[in-house]
Amino acid sequence: MKANPQNVFTTLARHPALFKQWLGFGGALLDGTLPARDRELAVLRTAYHTGSAYVWAHHARLGSEAGLSDLEIASVSHPDALWPVEDQLVLQVADDLHYAGDLTDATWTALCDRYDEPGRIELIVLVAHYTMLALVLRTLRVELEE
Repeated sequence: MKANPQNVFTTLARHPALFKQWLGFGGALLDGTLPARDRELAVLRTAYHTGSAYVWAHHARLGSEAGLSDLEIASVSHPDALWPVEDQLVLQVADDLHYAGDLTDATWTALCDRYDEPGRIELIVLVAHYTMLALVLRTLRVELEE
């Protein structure tokens, strides 16, 4: 039995040219250079900030597959949770971009210490992409699958 496609795909596929390009872009982010744990932590914090139940639901599963525990996934919405310094940085990048649309100097310095240039670019683009996707899903009224 073939699974039904996700609503995000069936909705965006109504604009075939855009959908084709978006699939490649989104796929590049999901299969990028960042560790899967970092990627999913950033996406989940972005889903929390944007209030996207759709992104949250899909990426909670992916986060679990990437090694995030159920407790860690539940704690993404708690800024005061005790996170290792590496995770704190990923969360801080998502926070800075959400609240200011930019990184503080301290966050940028920490980002430069941890990631190479492609990694820095990828993390920032990842958060920006999922912020955009949350807006698109909300505006187009894309519902979470059963």
